[in-house]
Amino acid sequence: MVKFAVICASNMNRSMEAHYQLKKHGYNIQSFGTGSAVRLPGPTATQPNIYNFGTAYNHIYGELKTQDKALYTRNGLLMMLDRNRNVKTAPQRFHDETRFYDVIFTCEERVFDAVCEELLNRAGLNSRPVHVINIEIEDNHRESVLGAKTILELARQIVASRDLERDMDFIIEDVQNKVSHKLLYTVAFY
Repeated sequence: MVKFAVICASNMNRSMEAHYQLKKHGYNIQSFGTGSAVRLPGPTATQPNIYNFGTAYNHIYGELKTQDKALYTRNGLLMMLDRNRNVKTAPQRFHDETRFYDVIFTCEERVFDAVCEELLNRAGLNSRPVHVINIEIEDNHRESVLGAKTILELARQIVASRDLERDMDFIIEDVQNKVSHKLLYTVAFY
């Protein structure tokens, strides 16, 4: 079974929507963030809500609900956190992850760069290849849903492949021709 990971900056919106969709379709999926902390919109642009990775979605949900339920209902944060807490316990940071994945999806180019740099820093000691695919997704609810559909299509074709090393370039090209999201692809090593 192909082991997938999906990664955005905070493991909150884009990666969690894709995690939710792939999990719902029976794929072996985990999700992560690459930031130094989990950042969520706050009452103003200069007052974000910041949490450590590992802080339970339930805790964040409860805290924001008591801070300003109307604001966080209106901007969709409570709905997003409700989805997240039904998928897994807490946001996780990719840099702390020790398991291997066959395919890693990232949700923006700076996350793609951070994942590739982290894999490079691990020095490929296990000589285990990992396909890293970036799907450029804006960080909002609508785009996260559309991006998750692109990731789902990539996963479907990847799982259907009999020879992923041979087919990956064709899969990337086929999906790129069907979607508006810009795709980047590389092979890295664990």
